[in-house]
Amino acid sequence: MKHIPEEIEQYRDHKWRREESLRVETVEQVEAMVEELGFCLALTDERKRMPSVYIAVCGRRDAHMPRNVQKDPEASAAWVLKDEVIARGKVYYAKLVKGHAMFLAPRMIPVFNSIWGCSKTGESGILSKNALVVLKVLRNEWEMATADLRDACGFSDKGQLTKAIDELQRRMKVIPQEVVYVPKFTYIWTVAEARFPNELSTRIPRDEAVYLLARTYLEAFGMTLRAELAGKFGLTRAEAGKANHRLVDEGVAERIDTGIYRLAGDLHGAQTKGLERV
Repeated sequence: MKHIPEEIEQYRDHKWRREESLRVETVEQVEAMVEELGFCLALTDERKRMPSVYIAVCGRRDAHMPRNVQKDPEASAAWVLKDEVIARGKVYYAKLVKGHAMFLAPRMIPVFNSIWGCSKTGESGILSKNALVVLKVLRNEWEMATADLRDACGFSDKGQLTKAIDELQRRMKVIPQEVVYVPKFTYIWTVAEARFPNELSTRIPRDEAVYLLARTYLEAFGMTLRAELAGKFGLTRAEAGKANHRLVDEGVAERIDTGIYRLAGDLHGAQTKGLERV
């Protein structure tokens, strides 16, 4: 099955705010959407087939990011909201799975960290040399702008810092805590544990984390297609399948076909329940 049934598309319209009446306009609405969904992308459009702040700002299914984003009012509004959410620090933001800039609800931080993070004791065996240098500087200074961080690390090439920062974000070690535009554009970086110490200190078994991710995904999407969960999050098909089978056993999901699962129960009721929390 490649075609998404209209019932599922309508479910996503509500959940992802792909309707004019539900479009987001304030930072509080973005945070509420992230809390409800568990996770969403930042400035991607409908081609990713994932919920995002940009899609929610547009309030329609066919949201398509223009090439000239600086002159597009919807892209500009989404960008400003993204910066405001980062500064408030109530939800997690970083480049996470496959380098996608994502927002996480606090409850999902232990889930992602248990799958993709690494413990302090394991850092030296997992992180690259440059990533370890960046992490050491940030743990000493606590927060630094990009250029200052590059100088403190002794990197001569901007690419060295960019690659190290991206690696540390994927491992949930470093996050941007603020975006500054004056006197020039820069991110202010900090260690992730500075903002979310409790969530990042909570460890759960990987199989349980994958199960919680699968459940959150199904509740946000209404349906999971064959190999979709594994493909989007870089999981093995075996562990994704195991998690989905557990959802069926617990009555959360219905198996439609091989590898295809639908959220059990009344989807219209699930839409209403979700929106009541916003």
